[in-house]
Amino acid sequence: MSKSAELKQKLKDLNLEYAKIKDLPPAERADFGKKINQQKQDLMRQIAAAEDAELDTTVAALDITAPFAVNGTPPSLLGAEQGSRHPLMVELDRVTSIYQNMGFDIVESKQLDDEFHMFDSLNFAKGHPARDGYDSFRTEEGFIPPAHTSTMQHRVLKQFKPKLAEGKTIAVVVPGRVYRNEDVDATHEHTFYQCEGVYVSEDCTMGNMLAILREFFESYYGQKLNIKTQPGYFPFTEPSLEFLIEKPKSLGGKGDGWLEMLGCGMIHPNVLKMAGIDPHKYQGFAWGGGIDRLVMLRYGLNDVRYFESAKLDFLKELAC
Repeated sequence: MSKSAELKQKLKDLNLEYAKIKDLPPAERADFGKKINQQKQDLMRQIAAAEDAELDTTVAALDITAPFAVNGTPPSLLGAEQGSRHPLMVELDRVTSIYQNMGFDIVESKQLDDEFHMFDSLNFAKGHPARDGYDSFRTEEGFIPPAHTSTMQHRVLKQFKPKLAEGKTIAVVVPGRVYRNEDVDATHEHTFYQCEGVYVSEDCTMGNMLAILREFFESYYGQKLNIKTQPGYFPFTEPSLEFLIEKPKSLGGKGDGWLEMLGCGMIHPNVLKMAGIDPHKYQGFAWGGGIDRLVMLRYGLNDVRYFESAKLDFLKELAC
């Protein structure tokens, strides 16, 4: 038995002494209780010191550069479960793979951004009410956990602009984690994932954009899909559209319902100019949508909160 274990047993025995107080004469009870309390405090200090010494000995004996089995029994021999990838990470790889097969580059979004990339570079006018519509978090230093992956548009346009001079196109998708200061329920989360798409060339059209999006969704869900668009509004695209797919029976639909999957549109000339791209020579389109909703539809899930809840039964069910 270790020293700390012996001291803990003494403490346990000492606690039994408190039961004797009620049988003592009233005049003796205070002194007896004070004596026990003093002994208890001394034991607790000894236990803390013993545990620290034992921890130091254990850490000193570990070789962090050695294989796990050198320092102890491998988890597999103890029946410990092995970890698995989170469902969202698996699906995020699936999403980016589809776009890569179509020739897109992949750029990861940032976890913390600034006012310029969140709003100014995307044609949000100063004081525009749309700035408030994103319900952004802000740090005390003024930084912004991005509320959308569109914060990467300006960076992508500047980084890949040399391709245009070579007669090539800018074709990039940006997956990333985003944050919104909003109430959480079965269909809304404060933390979720999005995927942004940016495409620029001398002659691309909205028809090209719709063809790319249709190809993506049909590849992701593995079936033919009916699509449609309806007018939308985003300061960084003009015209702006909302892209919808008809929910097929195989995904729980009745063949007569439409699902809005993302926002999209032709990149606003001001956004191109901000990145140093001539809007009279080049044009482009962009889109952005949530990954969590894609996965929910794919697997028939009804509560987006499962992804961030650490519910092991849910994670095990979709583990890969």
